[in-house]
Amino acid sequence: MDQTLKQRPAIELEGVQVTLPSRAGAVAILRGIDLSVPSGEAVAVVGPSGSGKSTLLMVIAGLERATAGRVTVVDTDLSTLDEDGLARLRAANIGIVFQSFHLVPTMTAIENVALPMEFLNQDDAFPVARAALAEVGLAQRETHFPGQLSGGEQQRVAIARALATKPTLILADEPTGNLDLATGEQVMDLLFELKDRTGATLLLITHDSTLAKRCDRTVNVADGRIVRAGAKRRVRAT
Repeated sequence: MDQTLKQRPAIELEGVQVTLPSRAGAVAILRGIDLSVPSGEAVAVVGPSGSGKSTLLMVIAGLERATAGRVTVVDTDLSTLDEDGLARLRAANIGIVFQSFHLVPTMTAIENVALPMEFLNQDDAFPVARAALAEVGLAQRETHFPGQLSGGEQQRVAIARALATKPTLILADEPTGNLDLATGEQVMDLLFELKDRTGATLLLITHDSTLAKRCDRTVNVADGRIVRAGAKRRVRAT
């Protein structure tokens, strides 16, 4: 990881607003979010459905534009980037794990993991993808398609894809939402283990209070606002 990035927040949001049009008029989704996440920290974002948690993650990922305010991710002001620039930033610096896996169904496990590295024209995309699949325990499943894998295996492929590029920032949106309890615990054990090993920053959207307690701190969101930012815990629960 770039040593200069360790000295700056991985995420810096200042007065971030997202307002979407509707037939009934403009709808405020985020209402002035201020948030700073130091590099290497694990932060859980919790709150009721419809509070703006997933929109917050999408804005940080550059998948949705803020209507107002400043979004700085890995020392880059996202407003200065076009769509191609945002895609390159994600491919090189951000690993995203979604609840619904978002694997390409017509690609094998290894092809799915190699995809972001191929976007960056990495010559070693497939050797790195193979190593990433081995790291999540799927060395024997690399030629299988998503439809041939269990939910837990698909999420492991998604984690391998997210972490294969050694991102400085991991964004996870309800990553255990489609998994049973035991499988979800195994997947999160793996995600935290890999996050700690790489020193990456983790922003985790979750409804699971037990899972939130494994993070360094918890940020509570309600009605598009941060209602409690939380203090960093001294020891992370395991």
